Amino acid sequence: MTQIRYHKVGRRSWEWRLKPTGVEERNRARLPGSKRHWLKWRDVHNPKTLKRERILVDKKPLWWTLGLSALVAVTPFLPNSMISVVSIFCIYAAINVLWTLIVGTAGIFSLATLAIVGAAGYVAAAANVYLGVPWPFMLLIGPLAGLIFGAILAAPSTRLDGLYYALLTMGVAEICRVFVTQLRALTQSGGAITNVDSFIPKDWFLQRPGLLLGFAGAFLLLLGALLVWRLVNSERLGMLLRVAKTSREDEAFAEAIGIDFRRARLMVFVISSAALGVVGAFYAMYFRSISPQIFSLDQLLLLFAMMVIGGLGRAEGAVLGAAVVTLIDKGLIELGPPRIILVAVIMIVVTIFAREGLTGIREQFRDFRKRKSGERRALRTEKGGEAMPEEATEIHDKQELYYRRFNKRLRDRLKKLISPELIEEHRLDPLGHHSDALARVLNHFRRAEMADKYVIHRMVPSEERFRVMAVSGQRGMPPRVVDDREYTEIREAYHAVFLLRVNDLLES
Repeated sequence: MTQIRYHKVGRRSWEWRLKPTGVEERNRARLPGSKRHWLKWRDVHNPKTLKRERILVDKKPLWWTLGLSALVAVTPFLPNSMISVVSIFCIYAAINVLWTLIVGTAGIFSLATLAIVGAAGYVAAAANVYLGVPWPFMLLIGPLAGLIFGAILAAPSTRLDGLYYALLTMGVAEICRVFVTQLRALTQSGGAITNVDSFIPKDWFLQRPGLLLGFAGAFLLLLGALLVWRLVNSERLGMLLRVAKTSREDEAFAEAIGIDFRRARLMVFVISSAALGVVGAFYAMYFRSISPQIFSLDQLLLLFAMMVIGGLGRAEGAVLGAAVVTLIDKGLIELGPPRIILVAVIMIVVTIFAREGLTGIREQFRDFRKRKSGERRALRTEKGGEAMPEEATEIHDKQELYYRRFNKRLRDRLKKLISPELIEEHRLDPLGHHSDALARVLNHFRRAEMADKYVIHRMVPSEERFRVMAVSGQRGMPPRVVDDREYTEIREAYHAVFLLRVNDLLES
């Protein structure tokens, strides 16, 4: 049986740790379709109890489970208007998560996310209304349309990047809006397609059972987007792109180490576009219609606000930003236009005080705390002591500082023992019995680190010719010659090494 105990850990009061007995088998269940485990357990050694313990290294899955479970548990008790707000939040959170894959993981700054959603939604809605395709097949037509539209948009990303590609995709979104507005053959009511079949029965539409059923579908859509995020970002494609972006952010360097950077980016873009196609088809079914409003610039800016507030490159940032903006935009609709000003104010505040959105506040606070503690250590540090003031801010291991402090005090004591009489004693008898002071100095020299340690090199095995050299302390790097002087006696070479070490000690 596995015993559960609590141990004091760092500044946190308590942390949950398991104490394995070594008899039970480890559960190696993995996430379907990937090589990742459900929970990241690791066995560590507790230096205080001298026993093996099992800790949960990555606690994000637990927080995701608690947050999503709370959302499912609370939503049925909300009023009808708030249930609709929660459903819209799930839809926009799914779009935001998939957009984060394109912008954060693939590194393609595309502003055509809602254009892909809208194009897929229009194709699926037109197939249902004008061709009589049943609504379940809309969930197949949507990703197919998103895949084709995403492949078309992905082609210019091999030639354009950054601001130029962002302007191109923004222009594509505006062209789509104008096109569906003027397409009278399919969209006779101001560019909108209405009377779309849905998984929500007509009798339940805008009623509480229909709202709960719509929330269930939107929640499953969000889970699907998070699953796509996990399978792409945490598997081979995401890892290749992260390695490429950390390798000096150079595409040529990534290709030189065997990473097909362009292909990986295009794969992520196309996969995300297909998933956005599913969102587009669901969007048309949920609202039973689709209009050119989905292509509008204000919707894109709201999506951009979600990204800025939550944080770029993280799924939790995409969901948190969507929650904040949707709650203000849809939940506080009685405020009118001032609610948009409130979103802008929150964006500005988050941009000024948070480095990577709301989800980056924790790491930012940790860096701030480490920097302040380093500055306090720097105030207690003197030149020639354990560390220089500018270096002390980068040292987080106190044991290293304590060792340097002890070494400094030891060197200060040994410096007082150096005298002309001690040097003359060593010159007369480098290898004999020495006084207590000389023995202390020699023992300190012998325990010195291997890097830059002086050694005596016999130049010719059969001759008494010696030279003083210094070893590098690194495997594969040859020693360097200290000077060109040659010694004909081993005693002179020993004394020369002693003088060099004494000079280094006095100058330290």
